[in-house]
Amino acid sequence: MARNAQNDNLRKANTAKKDEFYTQLCDIERELKHYKEHFKDKVVFCNCDDPRVSNFFHYFSYNFEKLGLKKLITTCYKSQDMDLFSEQKSEKAIYLEYTGDKNGNKVPDTNEIGIQYLKGDGDFRSTESIELLKQADIVVTNPPFSLFRDYVAQLMEYEKKFLIIGNINAITYKEIFKLIKEDKAWLGVNMGRGISGFIVPKHYELYGSEARIDESGNRIVSTNNCLWLTNLDMNKRHEDIILYKKYTSEEYPNYDNYNAINVDSTKDIPADYEGVMGVPITFLDKYNPEQFEIIDGIGRYSMLTGPTEETQGTYLTKINGQPKYARIIIKNKRL
Repeated sequence: MARNAQNDNLRKANTAKKDEFYTQLCDIERELKHYKEHFKDKVVFCNCDDPRVSNFFHYFSYNFEKLGLKKLITTCYKSQDMDLFSEQKSEKAIYLEYTGDKNGNKVPDTNEIGIQYLKGDGDFRSTESIELLKQADIVVTNPPFSLFRDYVAQLMEYEKKFLIIGNINAITYKEIFKLIKEDKAWLGVNMGRGISGFIVPKHYELYGSEARIDESGNRIVSTNNCLWLTNLDMNKRHEDIILYKKYTSEEYPNYDNYNAINVDSTKDIPADYEGVMGVPITFLDKYNPEQFEIIDGIGRYSMLTGPTEETQGTYLTKINGQPKYARIIIKNKRL
């Protein structure tokens, strides 16, 4: 019930366009340490971040020399006071370009960070933001959950490398799942409880078993329902899943409306099964494209094709009339 309540809150946030979920520095550090080799001599763009308060800006500015960055660009939708959630918003959005330490103290001082104004509102889809995007090599941020499809589509259109945070359910979006299947995007290292929570405004409900107010007075919600999506390679995605179980028809029944066996847990994937299998979406956290082929994703219908006349109302994950949650359809390449 608690997990359902958390999902409901994120769905409500999506519907109401409440997208003010700000990433904690500890979660950024925990994920970014796996990609350091990608950043040398690169321009990083954080295009959903007020640079004066963003933890993404904090991470990249304080690690600018260590990562060997060429430039850091950050923009935010609207200019705000130094208070992260101030109600007194400026008429203009802001951006900055930081090119590293100038006085030798290895700290991004105020006089080294010049805040500049944009003519428009700073929306990532605006002409100004797109021109900044064109300069970037890698985009790293927490984009609005309600605009996740549009955001990823823009990254792909401009052929950008990226590392971004989204809701786990984004895996099931046709547009996102197709990228994962085609090996154009994949999950990062941390997901679920690996992302410890988000800073939210004072008027947001505190939900989740680990919701809290931290020592700085920030309100933290813990959804346990988010992931990192990226196209930056890292060691984890080349590690095999260790398989030890053997196939039996009793333990691995077929779906009523789809020709594949059901596997309820990634650790239970049978080592000797040559056919098509349905596994939980959390399989993607451990997916090695050299070990497995992704064929499709199913729930009420195929994630690749969406509802069709043949599958409308069918529910492809049913077993003996009872539907399972969404499944990723895979096949073992090694057999």
